[in-house]
Amino acid sequence: MTDHAHGASDHTPHQSIVRRCDVAVIGGSAAGLAAALQLARQRRSVIVVDDGTPRNAPAAHMHGYLGREGTPPEAMRAIGREEVRSYGGSVLTGRVLAVRKEDDGFHLALSGGHGLVARRVLAATGIVDELPDIEGLAERWGRQVINCPFCHGWEVRDLRVVQIVTTPLGLHPTQLMRHLTDQLTVVLHDATGIDPAAVQTLVASGVPVVESAVRRLADADPDGSLAVELADGRSLPADAILTGARFRPRVEMLAGLGIDTTAHPSGLGDLVAVDATGRTSVAGVFAAGNLTDPSAQVLQAAANGSWIGAQIAFSLAAEDTTAGARPSGVAIEWDSRYGDQERVWSANPNGTLVAEATDLPAGRALDVGAGEGADALWLAERGWQVTASDVSSRALDRIRAEADRRGLDVRTLHRDANDPAAFAGETYDLVSLQYGSFQRTPEQRGLRNLLDAVAVGGTLLVVGHDLTPLQQPSDPAEQTRMYDPQAYVGIDEIAAEITASGNWRVEVNETRSRPPGAISTHHVNDVVLRAVRLDHRKEL
Repeated sequence: MTDHAHGASDHTPHQSIVRRCDVAVIGGSAAGLAAALQLARQRRSVIVVDDGTPRNAPAAHMHGYLGREGTPPEAMRAIGREEVRSYGGSVLTGRVLAVRKEDDGFHLALSGGHGLVARRVLAATGIVDELPDIEGLAERWGRQVINCPFCHGWEVRDLRVVQIVTTPLGLHPTQLMRHLTDQLTVVLHDATGIDPAAVQTLVASGVPVVESAVRRLADADPDGSLAVELADGRSLPADAILTGARFRPRVEMLAGLGIDTTAHPSGLGDLVAVDATGRTSVAGVFAAGNLTDPSAQVLQAAANGSWIGAQIAFSLAAEDTTAGARPSGVAIEWDSRYGDQERVWSANPNGTLVAEATDLPAGRALDVGAGEGADALWLAERGWQVTASDVSSRALDRIRAEADRRGLDVRTLHRDANDPAAFAGETYDLVSLQYGSFQRTPEQRGLRNLLDAVAVGGTLLVVGHDLTPLQQPSDPAEQTRMYDPQAYVGIDEIAAEITASGNWRVEVNETRSRPPGAISTHHVNDVVLRAVRLDHRKEL
C-alpha cells in the first residue's frame, strides 16, 4: 500500500506512467479474465488491459455456458471484472500497441504513451472474423446472421434459415441446422472445393440446395425478415442467415517478439502455436482462448484461460522458489517508482490533513500509505508520536533520511494494509489515509486492519480523489487509464462500513476543492471522510 496509488494518471494525458506487475494480460474477455482470476487468487499482481472489442460484441446473448446460459456477453465480462478486482487484480481500459523483451521483463507500450513491465505476458486477444463480402451481411452479424448452430441455433429453430456457403468446409454445420428447422435452404455462394456427394446427400434428405452467388441481404418486412437476393435474379425469404467466416489472430502487438503462428487445419486462418500449457515460442509469453482455438465457445475459452492462468502461476512459483524469493508485486511496483525519481511528490503535507488535524490534540498517529512522508513529518513536528506505514521500503528509506535530517522521531512500518496484523495490533489517536489505497480482498482484510487501528475516541481521516471524471468514456486507442480504482478499497466502502457498524460518529463526508500545494495539479476535487470511534460500553 502507498499514497496516491490509484487515480494518479487518469486525468493526466501529458504524464507517462510505467507500472510493474507479475503478469500482464492482453484482452479482457472470457479467457483473459479467467486467467487473471486464477493469478490474483495466487497473490500475483496482475493487470488486464482491454480495449473493449471482444469477438462476440455483436451478440445479444451467449449460450451453452453452464450457469450463465443466456447472459449478455457484456454482463458476463462485467461479472468477471468484478471477480478479478475482488482479489486485487486490475482491469485497465486501454490498448497494448507493442511488446518487447528486455532484461528486466516484458515491456508493453500502451496507448497514451504509458507502459507496463511484466514478468509474464498472456495474450488473450482473440481473433477477427473476416466475413464474406456480401452487401448487408456485416451489419447484421451476430444478430440476424449467425455462424454457429450451438451458439444460436435454438433461437432460430423452426424458422426460415438460409445457409450461405462460402468455403469448402461451409457444409459442416448443415446437418445440425437441418435438425433445428425444416425450413433450411442452402445457397452455394462459392462451390469451390465442395464435395458433390455431400450436396447430393443433403438434397436427398429434403434440403433445397441453390448454386448461385449472393448479391446482397435486404430487409423484406418491418418484422425483421430478410430477402436473400441472388446474382441470378432470384430472392429467397429468410428469418435468419447461417454462414461462416475466415479469421485472423489479433497478434499485431506481438509482432516484435516473433511469436510463431500456424495454419488452422480448416485452412480458414491462422492461430498462435502453443503447447499444452499455453506456452508460445517465446519464453514467458502465453496465449489462451480463441487465439489458440478459434472454434472454442465462451465456456471453453474461459476454461482454457483458467488452465493457462494456473500454468503461469506454476512458472512464477518455480522461478521464485529457485531464487529463494517470495516477492510482493505491489512492493516491487512502488519500489521501482520511487527508485526511478529523486522525488515523486511535492514534499508538502496534504492540505486537507493540515486543515483537519491542526486543532487535534497531539497523540499517537498512524500515517497509512505514507509515501515520502510529508504528512508524517508534519505531524511529528507538531508533537505527534508518528508511525509511517508503506509497502515500499524505498519510500520508508526516504522518510527516515528526512526525519534524521530534521531531528524528528518517526517510526516506520514496512507493511501492506492486507498483511496479517498490518499495524502491529496497536491503536492510534489519529489514523490518516491520504490519497492512499490498498487492494481489495473478498473478506476485506485491509479495511478491517485500517479501522481496527483507530483507538476508542480516535479519529479516522481518509482523503481521496473525486473519481467522478472517470465516469466519462475514453477512447482506448488514444489513452489507457493506468489505474483501476475498483481494484482498491474506496472511501465509499469505508464510509459504508463504519456507518453500518454503529461504532462511529461521522463528522465529515463530503466532496470539496483540493487544497493548493500538491505536485499534481490536475485533480480538481477531493472526497474527505472524518470519523471518530465511539466507546459504546460507556454509553451503555
